[in-house]
Amino acid sequence: MGRNPLQHRVEPPILLSRLMIFVFAGMLVVLGVLGVTLYNMYPLDRPQVFFLLSAPKNDLRVVLAEMVPNDENLENYKLSFIREYVRARNEIVPDAREMRTKWNNDVDGVVYAWSTPDIYNAFTQTNMWNAWMSGVPDFDFSCSVEFENGAIEYRNSENNEYAIKFRYFCSDSNRQMDKKEYKIKIKLDMADGTTMKWVDRLNNPLGIRVSEYVVESGNGDPLDTGYLATDVQ
Repeated sequence: MGRNPLQHRVEPPILLSRLMIFVFAGMLVVLGVLGVTLYNMYPLDRPQVFFLLSAPKNDLRVVLAEMVPNDENLENYKLSFIREYVRARNEIVPDAREMRTKWNNDVDGVVYAWSTPDIYNAFTQTNMWNAWMSGVPDFDFSCSVEFENGAIEYRNSENNEYAIKFRYFCSDSNRQMDKKEYKIKIKLDMADGTTMKWVDRLNNPLGIRVSEYVVESGNGDPLDTGYLATDVQ
């Protein structure tokens, strides 16, 4: 007796119901992934910080009033500021345009923005500053600043006086000066009512400036006694 060819045929209603199950399962997976994605995009139960950058306004001034930040965070900021100031003032890269931008008294000059007028004026009397600004360096060389742990010591935290130790050396393709240790005394100016240009707000949001910069050891300023000491008269 022959088999009925229609015995194992899937009836249309059964096939349609199975397809609907697969489609429904797929929709649930897609909705689940979409829900997780939307949750990560909009964390409404967690605080977020946003920064709004506006166009530079050279004719505006930002007046800094007294604030009461967390003492530990403020102290960490000051220590980081001191390290970055020493780097900005002493480190050299083999790019004349970048160096002149970093060291000039224009809006992009970070040493200028981070120094009081007297300190910046003393900075412009160094051999290295005059060499870069007059175009004397016609060869590629670089100078580096190295810090060790505990490089900064407190002198008078109430008056914002600190001492920082670092190693300094310069080199080019032909020679490298020996690493030399320096110790610099730095005093920070954080007076209330300090004003700064609008364009300086990102480089120095708290308006801190170095009001005292004294070489305590190392036999002179690194920018006078370093790589160009025998090249610049």
